[in-house]
This record gives sequence, C-alpha cells and structure tokens, in this order.
Amino acid sequence: MKTTPLLMLSALLCTLATCINVTPPADFNLEKMAGKWYMVGMATNAQWFVIHKATMKMGTTMVEPTVEGDVNGTSANLNSDGTCNRMARLVEKTETPGRFSFRAHPWNIDYDLRVVDVVYDSYAIVHINKITDTADVSEVINKLFSRSPEVSAALQDKFVQFALDTGVLRENILILPKNGECSPHM
Repeated sequence: MKTTPLLMLSALLCTLATCINVTPPADFNLEKMAGKWYMVGMATNAQWFVIHKATMKMGTTMVEPTVEGDVNGTSANLNSDGTCNRMARLVEKTETPGRFSFRAHPWNIDYDLRVVDVVYDSYAIVHINKITDTADVSEVINKLFSRSPEVSAALQDKFVQFALDTGVLRENILILPKNGECSPHM
C-alpha cells in the first residue's frame, strides 16, 4: 500500500493536535441542563490559568435555556473578602445540539463551547476552544460541572483523563477547592 503525503500529513497533525472526539452527545437535551451547577474542575494550559490556579475556588453557574434554544449563563464566585464576582453571558446555539458559541467583543475572542459528556442530574464535562483573531492556535479549556459540590473519585479521574486527552498538561488540571456561595443579593 502506498503512503500518500496527504495521509502522512493527516497522521502527523492528529498526533500533534491530540485527536479526540469532542462531539456533544447525540441525545443532548438543553432543557435538562437547566438549573444550578457547581464548577468543580478546570483544565487548561492557558497562561492566565497557570498564574491564578493556586487561588481559584469552586463557583456556581445557573443555566437558563431561552425559547430560541440559546443559553443565559450566570456564574458566581465568592471572593476571599466576602464580595461576589458575577458574570452573565448569552451563548448562542449552533446547528449541532450541545454546541454553542459566543464572542467576547472587547477582546475579539470567539469561543466554541461543547457539552461532551453529561448525566443531567449529576455532572457535565464541557470543552471550550478559545480562538483569538491573532492566535494561530486556539486555547483549550475544559470544565467539570456537578449538581453538587461533591464529586466521586471516579468522576475526577474521568475528567483528568479527558483533559489529558485534549492536550492539557497534568499540572494544569485542577479539582477546585470548595468555597462559600454568593447570596442572591450580593
């Protein structure tokens, strides 16, 4: 069998980019994603994460599907001084259920977000590609969400393996320490 240059290039690119299936589940159900989630894990080789990971703690995210099939997401993290850091974002649906996109306009950054593994009453693993207008390579960000602040060792291992499979270095995979929650009025 002849090895074509295109086949060799494909194999090399697959090896360098760490080939992994990051496709949402075929039976993805946005309505079942609604409600409160704890962000219990994060994994990325991004420089901002490497600098700040020692101070990061667990936070919450409220997922609210819209009539159009988009998602209003509100994240909240309690700071050590008792203040609350909140961020709200509308992520827009794509043609693929379980895949969403949004743009951070001040920084001209596009995000491709995919729910890649989910048990709706338990956990969700989310894979995000961050793509800037000037970057040759996108950043990969993986997040582990849970319906409770407690996650099993088996789920932690599953998340760690997924992050490694997407090219994140082991030292940049973090199961976040528990934290207090922001009150609704903070």
